[in-house]
Amino acid sequence: MNPNEILRIHGTEYKENTKRLLAAAGLAELIDRKNGDAEGFDRAQICIGIKPNLVSPTPASFGATTHPEVVAGIVEYLKEHGFSRILIAEGSWIGDKTSDAYEYCGYRELCETYGVTFVDTQTDGSHTVSCGDLSLNICDVVGKIDFMINVPVLKGHGQTKITCALKNMKGLIPNDEKRRFHAMGLHKPIGYLAKAIPQDFIVVDHICGDLQSEDGGNPVETNCIMAARDPVLTDAYVCSLFGLTPQDVPYVGYAHAQGCGSLALEELEVKDLNAPIHNGALPYRDRMLDIRTDVEEAESCSACYAALAPALLRLKEEGVLSRLHTRIAIGQGHEGMQGTVGIGKCTRGYMYSVPGCPPKEDEIYRLLKEWILSGKI
Repeated sequence: MNPNEILRIHGTEYKENTKRLLAAAGLAELIDRKNGDAEGFDRAQICIGIKPNLVSPTPASFGATTHPEVVAGIVEYLKEHGFSRILIAEGSWIGDKTSDAYEYCGYRELCETYGVTFVDTQTDGSHTVSCGDLSLNICDVVGKIDFMINVPVLKGHGQTKITCALKNMKGLIPNDEKRRFHAMGLHKPIGYLAKAIPQDFIVVDHICGDLQSEDGGNPVETNCIMAARDPVLTDAYVCSLFGLTPQDVPYVGYAHAQGCGSLALEELEVKDLNAPIHNGALPYRDRMLDIRTDVEEAESCSACYAALAPALLRLKEEGVLSRLHTRIAIGQGHEGMQGTVGIGKCTRGYMYSVPGCPPKEDEIYRLLKEWILSGKI
């Protein structure tokens, strides 16, 4: 498989389709090539790392987390080809525990079934790497991996519009570094992270991603799994599916500038292994567009922002949001400041503040509705 190719397979037999996809891509040979396929080469000595998306303890059918059947297909394929040192590494977003997602999303059962080690990066050590003019803190498990297989969910994102191959690697940095990424505006550090943690192979879970939110809840069924080698080209292609350009998602350009992949969509070859069952185009909608004027966002974390958006949309649909008399503050940039109304622990100095880190959607909705209808805000 060449770096300018994306292979796609369609259907609901997720585990078997994943194995067929990897066979067509020649994954075993790609691993051999990277790790020195020579006389005496032992596949059993190569450590393969698998990075799914377990952002929160929600089922894959909600459109936020990687289907365990896809990862099971990867593990079976690897074991059948003599690769036995396999680990899965992931850390949920701030506000949720990886251990909960590991259990709820079916990864405990998967790891026990196949004898695979799971590394919770929320509890892992970390070290600093230099990436041009940025120093990034990444989890120690990265240094143990000889070949990295990234298994993102293709979905929308409230702050960056899309998330797929590049942003998924954010699960391999500590929670404090995730907060710093948001303080830096997300795009530049995500782009540079592609240099800090190179991806060797990508299996995209394009089965039923939520096109509006990274936390799921509104899945769009496509029943497609994709294989790729270039994370920049993969995300550029995802942008095109959403009707966007890479310029609309700046971290794609940052990663390209760091030499981590190509933006040459005109050279991309998309090959289907069987007949597509979806027309390809995705009905992307910026769900914050209609309510952004009501929000004063400054370095907010994804979990907090993702809870605010649906709460405001509910209030807008009920005709309540139009009665709001001030803007709603959210994000680390409001830490230590004072004002009228804010969301989350960072705005605890405000007159009216929804508590939590992150707060829950229902609590945001309930308190904002109460405060708006009483005329307090």
